Amino acid sequence: MRVKVYDTTLRDGTQGEGLSFSVEDKLLVARKLDEFGIDYIEGGWPGSNVKDAEFFERAKSLGLRHARLSAFGSTCHPRYPAERDPNLNALLEARTPVVTIFGKSWDLHVRTALGITLDKNLELIEHSVAFLKSKGREVIYDAEHFFDGFAADAAYAMATLRAAERGGADTLVLCDTNGGTLTRRLAEVVGEIRGQRSAELGVHVHNDCDLAVANSLAAVEAGARHVQGTINGYGERCGNANLCSLIPLLELKAGFETVGRPRLPLITHLSRFVAELANLPQRSDLPFVGRSAFAHKGGVHVSAVMRDPATYEHISPELTGNQRRVLVSDLSGKSNVLYKAAEMGVEVNPQEAGLQPLVRRIKELEHQGYQFEAAEGSFRLLLEEAMGTAREYFKLESYQVTTARDESGQIRSRAHVTVRLDGELREAAATSCGPVHALDRALRSCLQDAFECLGDVQLTDYKVRVLDADRATAAKVLVLIQTRDTQESWCTVGVSENILEASWLALADAVRYKLLKTPEVALASAGH
Repeated sequence: MRVKVYDTTLRDGTQGEGLSFSVEDKLLVARKLDEFGIDYIEGGWPGSNVKDAEFFERAKSLGLRHARLSAFGSTCHPRYPAERDPNLNALLEARTPVVTIFGKSWDLHVRTALGITLDKNLELIEHSVAFLKSKGREVIYDAEHFFDGFAADAAYAMATLRAAERGGADTLVLCDTNGGTLTRRLAEVVGEIRGQRSAELGVHVHNDCDLAVANSLAAVEAGARHVQGTINGYGERCGNANLCSLIPLLELKAGFETVGRPRLPLITHLSRFVAELANLPQRSDLPFVGRSAFAHKGGVHVSAVMRDPATYEHISPELTGNQRRVLVSDLSGKSNVLYKAAEMGVEVNPQEAGLQPLVRRIKELEHQGYQFEAAEGSFRLLLEEAMGTAREYFKLESYQVTTARDESGQIRSRAHVTVRLDGELREAAATSCGPVHALDRALRSCLQDAFECLGDVQLTDYKVRVLDADRATAAKVLVLIQTRDTQESWCTVGVSENILEASWLALADAVRYKLLKTPEVALASAGH
């Protein structure tokens, strides 16, 4: 039996402390979610901020193949009729096939937060849903605080669902907004409601009692056929239901279909990809997808697992795209390299001599702090090197960067870069407001005459993460740079104790990847 999966990482997930996505990040995440097979992607609240409005404008050209994009907002304001409500009209202007609105189910919120009568709230719900349906949208109604409302006044909470249903809501989502409902009670409520409503039932659960995944699973088993959550469980306070746990549980344990078994091995990559773009370390202890999910250290455990993995593993790690690890000596990662190569459209013979050295090289770099889940540009360059097809393009001879603050308070950085290109030394200098931009401009100045294709390349994001915080300002840092041209976007990575060196490594890889994927440059280099 199928369960629809609704991802709200780009809206509810971003309400988590310390998490922020650029518009470019959100577009990349949306593509990955679509490739993975998510049914609905909630892109944000277009009426609340400029960033979300820009995302929905640019998302029109995403060309999603599976997922339906949803804009999120509230029922109309008590001051406005639905057709003149600014929030509802902003939702329509986003031009998404799906609109999700939330309304109040708890009489406490109606009286105190909205300050209106209970009947007026029912009117707002029904009219808001009906207005959006009249414009041809699929409408998902999120019944905010439903389980608290049901506990306080079950009759009124049910009346709010009936109001949404009269308006034509396609799906009624029961929300445990405060995350305080225990699993058995939540399942009882869903089961009680299931036979009373004709619209599809969904559930949206927060993790304040560490029960979001368990509660979501229980809701599905009680009759819900639509589940909402976020990648890695990101979200406000303690987060939302973690789809990276919930989806494998539904597929592998509970007998339901979500994205389908063939796509399930992509979930580990998806988890790490989103974590990288969020500039947050992926929790190693996450079930199914975490680095430690199938890691074995105890001698007795290792001995048993080497004989039969089922002795200490509840599933095969390959089912979710993860891998088994023995902490004293990691097992081969050759299959991972082959998978990523195929994903990039690069044909690699499994017997390729350079594969095993590449696996060792990646492990060595990961030990130094590198992470390649999001930095696919850097990984592709390593792959070309391992297969013996790498081209040097240019070689760094030296760089120097200085930053000065004058008496007026203005800060300027100057970079001087020298590279060797076809045996010839080229050097250039550039100034900017920051050292990384100055380095980027100086490198481009060295190369622009030889490689005209670099003219349409621009850096769109720059992230820094400290890898060993106990060393304070001497800590090693990871720099992740996102670059795009008119065709695609790619990420590259650098790691060093020196932030400028880490930045240079990522910048140079970004340029090399562009040259690699430009046919005329590749052919010219092959001719040399």
